[in-house]
Amino acid sequence: MMSLPKTPEELVSMDTASWQLLLQDPNQWQNIPLLNHTPLHKLKDQTLVRFRGMVQDMMDQEIYLERYGVKSADGIMRLQQGKYRDCLNLDKDEQVDYDNVVHGERRTLFVVSVPGLNDWAKQHEHKCNVQEDEPMVSNSHGVKRVLQEESSEEQMEVDSHKRQCLESPQQLELAKSNATTLAASYLLNSPLPERPSMACMVKVYENFDNFSLNSLLDFVGFLSVHPALDAALLEADTAENLTELAAQHPSPLLIPRLHAFGVQPLPHANPLLDRSLQQPSVPATLPAMASLHKDLRMLLKLCLFDDELAADYLICHLISTVYSRSELQSIGKCALNLCNLPKSRVEGYARQLSELLALLLPASHYLPMSLDTLNTAAFAPKKDYETSKLVSGLLQLAPHTHLILDETCLQQGKLEASGVQAVQHLANLINHQQLKCDFQYYHIDYNVDIPVLIFSEGRSMLPSDFVLPLNADSKAIEIHAESMQAAQHYLQPERLQQLRSYLTLARTASYNVSDALTEQIQQDFVQMRQANAKSNADDLHGLLVLSRLLGIARGQVELDKNTWDMAMKFEAQRRQRLQALPKSQVSN
Repeated sequence: MMSLPKTPEELVSMDTASWQLLLQDPNQWQNIPLLNHTPLHKLKDQTLVRFRGMVQDMMDQEIYLERYGVKSADGIMRLQQGKYRDCLNLDKDEQVDYDNVVHGERRTLFVVSVPGLNDWAKQHEHKCNVQEDEPMVSNSHGVKRVLQEESSEEQMEVDSHKRQCLESPQQLELAKSNATTLAASYLLNSPLPERPSMACMVKVYENFDNFSLNSLLDFVGFLSVHPALDAALLEADTAENLTELAAQHPSPLLIPRLHAFGVQPLPHANPLLDRSLQQPSVPATLPAMASLHKDLRMLLKLCLFDDELAADYLICHLISTVYSRSELQSIGKCALNLCNLPKSRVEGYARQLSELLALLLPASHYLPMSLDTLNTAAFAPKKDYETSKLVSGLLQLAPHTHLILDETCLQQGKLEASGVQAVQHLANLINHQQLKCDFQYYHIDYNVDIPVLIFSEGRSMLPSDFVLPLNADSKAIEIHAESMQAAQHYLQPERLQQLRSYLTLARTASYNVSDALTEQIQQDFVQMRQANAKSNADDLHGLLVLSRLLGIARGQVELDKNTWDMAMKFEAQRRQRLQALPKSQVSN
């Protein structure tokens, strides 16, 4: 039985088809330690590891020594492989023969663990990563510790590692003089600073054009944590910008390097359905999907003040995804604005519901829309030319990370220019599912797939695909606290696993519309236009998206007339609620 290579030299000597075939085996992939949940001090340099995360930044391509000659002191020559390594493999009395080198090209991707990944997903990844005879601790705790404080004991350890690479007191002085004041939070560059991600600089050697910003990937490669990679140990006199040098070469104890030779795209962030992790039983049949839909609908109805229509729309939102794009539209998105919240329950309700949704969704983030947040937070990525880093913003999230906006936190006050820009970024995200990155002299729009859920008292100031005023039952309002407790109790471990899998399976399911029903839809739209001249193509698009999501939620693979009629009925009820809203709330 063949096994994956243990060193870069072993990999280079293997037949490419052999190790590529090994990587297709989920068991081989799973047995590789996951760097996201393995403390660095338990891994040696050049260890075979994995790292899962989102591509946050893409650096320029670099030239390296793929093969080079090595000359010893007694004149003996040998050839050395340089691929999948950062440091040259030389003994003290050896030097490089630069007349006998082959150059290669590689590119560095700055990858962060999935921003907003919820605790249950982290715990499942960690559980599947536990190696025999070696207790593992999530690296996220280490990241938080670095951000909170630099303890003297940790700093002594870093200094010790540095001194092992220095050959003279003069070099030690050079390292001290080269030290910069770039904060760990800046170097880690987490999109959500209050929920810091682990970072890894992944070096890839082929198919550079296949990588894109904000994509989810799982890499396999060789760990590189040699202390000489720290900018403090590099020759400063050859660098034009010491700040850029420090940003591009952070301490490997903070941000390790990984030389990748295997990569898998991740269609979602749900570890329960990941082929490389241990999988529990999942609802594979349509009847099971339909049964779980009923359970979820009952649960959400309980949390939404006994509002069945709101529960149906919220399920549609939770399983929505952008499945197609045109020049003008991102097709499949379902941004939902739940408004008309009961006045006695406005405060804290959105946060409370977001905490319950976090138990079901792999990745989500609750964002209170206060004036302070809008005016001061960085929402979109911005290029820092001083360090050549793309400084992340809190909207730079992985695909299918649910963004929950709480507009009930918005108080009266002045929205500064930065706040107005923040609202524009949010509107662009909702309308077009695009994130505008600021490169100072120009902007680039990157496609994203971030479902947005908005809670507001009146109609939100932000756009949405569906605005739904809640129709809260008076008795349900009174016993709301008890209802939320009952919802938490209902989510027992086995049912939780099933609902988590259901939501991801529904979002990734395929769905068709028959030609016969297409004709029926066209006829119904003509009747809609005759009944209401204000009906337009956007209304038809909304109905098509809603009917598709209603069908998928119930385990269907093709749109039928009953589901289409249900979508038309739901939309009619939603519009009636909007018309019944007080004018002050509609214009809010």
